[in-house]
Amino acid sequence: MSLAAICSGNFNQLRNSLGNCSNINLLKFHSGLVPGKVLLETRRCTLRPLSTRVEARSQRSEDSKPSIINLSLRSGTVGSSPDRNLNQSELHEFKSIQCYNLQEKIVDKKIDRPATILVFDIETTGFSRQNERIIEFALRDLMGGKNSTFQTLVNPEKDVPNAFVHGISTYMVNRPDVPRFKELVPILLHYVRSRQMAGKPVLWVAHNGRRFDVPFFIKEFQRCSEEIPSDWLFVDTLPLARQLVNPDGSKLSSSSLKALREHYEIPLVGPAHRAMQDVTTLCYVLQRITFDLKLTVPELIDKAFRASDLN
Repeated sequence: MSLAAICSGNFNQLRNSLGNCSNINLLKFHSGLVPGKVLLETRRCTLRPLSTRVEARSQRSEDSKPSIINLSLRSGTVGSSPDRNLNQSELHEFKSIQCYNLQEKIVDKKIDRPATILVFDIETTGFSRQNERIIEFALRDLMGGKNSTFQTLVNPEKDVPNAFVHGISTYMVNRPDVPRFKELVPILLHYVRSRQMAGKPVLWVAHNGRRFDVPFFIKEFQRCSEEIPSDWLFVDTLPLARQLVNPDGSKLSSSSLKALREHYEIPLVGPAHRAMQDVTTLCYVLQRITFDLKLTVPELIDKAFRASDLN
């Protein structure tokens, strides 16, 4: 399910797409929904419940015994659980989410987009990118359609001391059925290539991404002796949020994702500080910020930075 999509290079228009069955090499996705597209015609939104389940499976060897990695993907829900054939209980229950009920208008499927826009979020074992590791990763392609979300827990091969922050325990990730980042990299690269338009960059969007998400992302790639592709650009929504004002002209008291969610009256479904929940929130926040600041996608690209800029 897509929360937002960019039409004619402007975030002021949205499209809502829901995927059906498909396969991408190492990733196998399932969904029972029919694709559809909408444009945003009004800034007034109501809510309706909507849920979908998408699953991805990958396989690797561990001590010469094959095991199944079940990367459970569901809009607004984090899940990474052992396959039922292993006779182990699932780590999480799937929950439905709510999304905006937008006024619908059919649009042409052939859209010339200036970039593939991926909203992403990570959870980690701590704040130091040198010493800590990513333990959860999630993204959503704003153009929606089938396979528009990617989500998994990540085995950090170390203890998780801050489970009280995100609810991810050492037991949940230090398991043979949870992929390590070096096993995730080729799957992620393949997935992004499958979404990318020829000759167009990939625009990764994260809140506080310049100081937190992107440096962690880069460091994990470096540990795997992998380079961030040169056509991957990154946008941090935090500086954009600091330009927002209240109706009386005053600055917002906080630019945190939580404060922005409350400012725009976006409902929180599920726990905060889990990767896909925060991605879902940021998708809504991004649409509202770019509407308020009257930003187009080319203008967002102008504000983007590269991995090499941080190195």
